[in-house]
Amino acid sequence: MDLRSAELTKYAANAMLATRISFMNELALLAENLGADIELVRQGIGSDPRIGYHFLYAGCGYGGSCFPKDVKALIKTGADVGHALHVLNAVEDANDAQKLVLVNKIVAHFGEDLSGKHFALWGLAFKPNTDDMRDAPSRVIIAELFRRGATVTAYDPVAMTESRRIFGDEPRLAYAERPMQALDNADALVIVTEWKEFRSPDFDVIKAKLKSPLIFDGRNIFDPALPRQAGLSYLSIGRP
Repeated sequence: MDLRSAELTKYAANAMLATRISFMNELALLAENLGADIELVRQGIGSDPRIGYHFLYAGCGYGGSCFPKDVKALIKTGADVGHALHVLNAVEDANDAQKLVLVNKIVAHFGEDLSGKHFALWGLAFKPNTDDMRDAPSRVIIAELFRRGATVTAYDPVAMTESRRIFGDEPRLAYAERPMQALDNADALVIVTEWKEFRSPDFDVIKAKLKSPLIFDGRNIFDPALPRQAGLSYLSIGRP
């Protein structure tokens, strides 16, 4: 392969994966309006071997160092040679909007003014098994909650040191040593990163700790029936 093609291949691979994510996120929002379940849709289209299951999960947006950077790089490269990349511009716009989906759900429930509200937030890193918060959805969500007057207690297995570096001595943001500790005095739980340790919680304890029995799940990590059996209201992405 020649060097120019190799460079384009590297950017194209990450841009393709980012496109799959944004496409599924767009479908998830449509599924909510239609009363369909994006998880069932994912299983259906993923069973087609031409599509497969990789990077086919709906959520609250992608982040990190690779996908955002490489999508932007291709858009800029296209602009430099006078060629607009319409699909990738849409991918980026869809991802920016997706990072606000959980905030929009919170506002729909509590109202635009969140003064006096306190939220537990599970997950700061842009994905599990890293402390990387570059372009992480958590940063947008926390900033939007602050802007509306809310406070946050966050827990992440490895990214809290990085969060302290980013947010500094922000008085509206506290940190918990354990996931359940983050729920103390919280009006609702917001899940942003799909860490394995979040997947099998005691829902009865969650309900007892929260002021309002509400979970906003940005990664669809639970079978909706389980929290609902415990008396929790469970709002996820693209599921009725």
